[in-house]
Amino acid sequence: MRVIELKTPAEIDKMAVTGTFVAEILAEVGERAEAGVNLVDLEHHVRRRIEERGAKSCYWDYAPAFGEGPFRNVICLSVNDAVLHGLPHDYVLREGDVLTADFAVSIDGWVADAARTVVVGTGDPEDHRLVRSTEEALEAAIDVARPGNRIGDISAAIEAVANDYGYPVNTEFGGHGLGRTMHEAPHISNRGKPGRGLKLQPGLTIAIEPWFARSTARIYTDPDGWTLRSADGSNTAHSEHTIAITSEGARVLTRL
Repeated sequence: MRVIELKTPAEIDKMAVTGTFVAEILAEVGERAEAGVNLVDLEHHVRRRIEERGAKSCYWDYAPAFGEGPFRNVICLSVNDAVLHGLPHDYVLREGDVLTADFAVSIDGWVADAARTVVVGTGDPEDHRLVRSTEEALEAAIDVARPGNRIGDISAAIEAVANDYGYPVNTEFGGHGLGRTMHEAPHISNRGKPGRGLKLQPGLTIAIEPWFARSTARIYTDPDGWTLRSADGSNTAHSEHTIAITSEGARVLTRL
């Protein structure tokens, strides 16, 4: 059984420092995500910023069972039908592309993790709708992340928004605990039943990350060994925040 470590208010404050940096980087990547920009250039920008800040990438040398490791980049950049673990590569963004940036680092031993999806240029209204659905699902999940509720309440809130928008939900990858490392217990599915699962307590720190594809819940792994893509080639979106459960409710640590 995996142990869940509850953090003190002082430790949560330290995670918030990391969270602010994570939020800054995602904002910078979103601003730079224009037609004509190469993913490799975005990767190198983030590498420079990590070095300047004295942070440590949680992705570099990451080698989980589901990837063809070790991962040798500092940010996940997933385009269009790619939704998770996108491997930065020589690709020039085009008008209408859907780009997800997923970023996690540690500062002074404390981790924060977040993701953001943007549409390059004007884009397709259906893609903007997809992005909006993940943002709304994330806010709905944060709203119920308070003491006395359970993990299932978070999962159910995400699923309810997906259902309202008509998007299927994948349960292979979801949210997770974090703190001193990027992935800790508990797992947080993007589909679930209210009132089920672990009871939320002050000091619990978790990453909540709804992600949807337009028309499928199935995914496959790209030949690069890392990038996860929608099985039918439909576009995808992903939103994520690191939060802490406090006596007053959820404290979002990765929001500017």
